[in-house]
Amino acid sequence: MLKKISLFILSLLLMTGCTTETRKKSFNIVVTNFPCYDFVRAITKNDQDISIKMLIKPGMDSHSYEPSPQDMVAIKESDLFFYVGGESDEWVDSLLDDMDSKRIVKMLNLVSHLQHEEHVEGMEEEKHEEHDEHEEEYDEHVWTSPKNAIEIVYGLNKRMCALDQKHASKFNENTENYIKQIASVDSSFKQIVKQAKRKDIVVGDRFPLLYFAKEYGLTYSAAFPGCSEQTEPSASTISYLIDKVKKDHNPVIFKIELSNGQISRTISEETGAKVCTIQSMHNVSAEDFDNGETYVSIMRKNAKAVKEALQ
Repeated sequence: MLKKISLFILSLLLMTGCTTETRKKSFNIVVTNFPCYDFVRAITKNDQDISIKMLIKPGMDSHSYEPSPQDMVAIKESDLFFYVGGESDEWVDSLLDDMDSKRIVKMLNLVSHLQHEEHVEGMEEEKHEEHDEHEEEYDEHVWTSPKNAIEIVYGLNKRMCALDQKHASKFNENTENYIKQIASVDSSFKQIVKQAKRKDIVVGDRFPLLYFAKEYGLTYSAAFPGCSEQTEPSASTISYLIDKVKKDHNPVIFKIELSNGQISRTISEETGAKVCTIQSMHNVSAEDFDNGETYVSIMRKNAKAVKEALQ
């Protein structure tokens, strides 16, 4: 019912000529989450002739986002709509039927190798409705691997250049510069893992870092899969993670950005492990956004945290 009402309001807004602020620019880009925003920002370098609208506001839980009628209008009127395309973006499907496919870029389509969500030992079992036939989902957090991020930025730039040839030369130059920065981060992680005493991390939270772990040959334990809707683990899950940290003497227990960190604190209190934040960047805090944090700057912070965890 909500979807029908939203689509009806969208139709009224379009018919009455109601437009969004993105019409003030010559090239209007709408994105869903922070990684999409950052990659577009890096390619455009905040060109004054280009508008970028991020739908999921900083600090918001991206898994519970619902588009407003104004958001839907912005998507329809955009020159380019860039979204992830995973489980969190299922609401997008109903909006794209009458849009030119050249104006739509799905991040998952820019990555060569996708990974299915994993369920590792000790992780909370996902709950599904009995009448629903569960289909195996691809993990949508593809950007957490710098190697994938490079693929994404290259692929996105190609599509943007095709749509906006006026800025193509500048887009290409900015892309090459940003790729070098991402490659530097990738080298840092490789060096950290190469010199590390251990190759495993423990996350008392969701685990939206599958691509990152696979890229650098790390094993992991966590409370939930990356896109789990659950927030309260069972006693057995917490007990498993506590025993794991004690047995392997892990110096760090991670929590994810914007999490309340309760699970990690509980494990820390029982084991003495230090609680550190590792950022998947599904979203960022309002403070980080206002401070101009980027994919690269946040991954550099992650590198320091991972180095400490692998001691």
